[in-house]
Amino acid sequence: MQNLIRGQKIRLPEPPASCTVGICLRFPAGIVSDLSCFGVDAQDQLTDDRYFIFFNQKSSPEGALRSLGAGEGMDERFAIDLSQLPQSVRKLVFTCNIDGEGSMQQLQEIRLQLKCGNEPFAEFSLSGSDFQQEKALILGELYYKDAWRFNAVGQGFAGGLPALLQHFGGKEATPSPKPPKIDLMKRVEEKAPALVSLVKQARVSLDKTGLRDHRAKVALCLDISGSMLLLYKSGQVQAFAERILALACLFDDDGSIDVFLFGAVAHDVGAMSLDNFHGFIAGMLQKYPLESRTQYGKAIEMIRRFYFPDVPTRMSNNQMDNKTPTQADLPVYVMFVTDGSTDDKDFSQRQIRMASYEPIFWQFMTIGSGQFEFLQQLDTMTDRYIDNAGFFNVSEPKQLPDGELYERLMREYPDWVGKAKQQGLLP
Repeated sequence: MQNLIRGQKIRLPEPPASCTVGICLRFPAGIVSDLSCFGVDAQDQLTDDRYFIFFNQKSSPEGALRSLGAGEGMDERFAIDLSQLPQSVRKLVFTCNIDGEGSMQQLQEIRLQLKCGNEPFAEFSLSGSDFQQEKALILGELYYKDAWRFNAVGQGFAGGLPALLQHFGGKEATPSPKPPKIDLMKRVEEKAPALVSLVKQARVSLDKTGLRDHRAKVALCLDISGSMLLLYKSGQVQAFAERILALACLFDDDGSIDVFLFGAVAHDVGAMSLDNFHGFIAGMLQKYPLESRTQYGKAIEMIRRFYFPDVPTRMSNNQMDNKTPTQADLPVYVMFVTDGSTDDKDFSQRQIRMASYEPIFWQFMTIGSGQFEFLQQLDTMTDRYIDNAGFFNVSEPKQLPDGELYERLMREYPDWVGKAKQQGLLP
């Protein structure tokens, strides 16, 4: 593998049909950045904005240029099939821009690795000492000149993403309205300063997955079987609920979560918000004491009926075969927490299957070292309209750092959002 310096150009091996460009970057905490790829013509102009690959557009029309997301030690990977690129695209430019405060001078490291086939071919690194107050930079470019070549560019732009777009002849899209988030953050600072750091941690994960301006309703569904006693008494459930409330502050303008419980029966507790979150769980348990059994299905059905009251929650096999998708303007993100298996497996499985036709995502989290094969089965069921569930296990909620928690919460949800839009569950 060749280690390149700024400005160095190399020719790719023949035939260079398949390449991967991976980018790893390190900024101080609090600086938010985006990695993108511009597919431009011989005059460096973006003549077709479908070849601008960024967090909100993951693939070109024919799939020749695709964002693979993080993996293999990289924060972003772009898969490229040069043989499938249209003749109008003669150069692929890989960029980084800072969204908000900060400059490239604060860059700790950024490293671009080029693979041809599956083999590392070249690498190029930069740091903050290479820049001053620039807000964006061109890292490198794959370009065609008699053959496909790579250029280690390392050029900074003072104006950030708008400057990059102008440079390539593109126009900045009108940004999505953001006042609700700004206003809500002020409310968090005023009413719940203890949640400010959690909200910031959650935002980092949303930025990484391209869901910065995403809107959704958020629900928390808690196990109140007797085996959960110590988790409630130690305050871990209260602390976890606050972490989910912080996520809701970014997803939902009202900054609240709908809380449901399940044991022998299911309960609709009401909303936990910035106004009442202090001591919410302790007050809840006074009204709903721990119960002796665990039944997921009743809670799943209650939540479905709560958000979509006009949709049947119990159907015969024949009706299920003819079930039609339910569309809503906003999806529902359900955080489902339990430390044990359920007594109503068939009913629970059937409820998840019916819910796959609705814009509800079910994130299951199990606690402890019990046997959770059934929940893993719910996560991998094949007879659903779309995959509508995720699963992970923790030994105790408090042992999972905030950043890692939010990463896990966003592990499968972004893909579900895309599929829900494709299948008509979301506009």
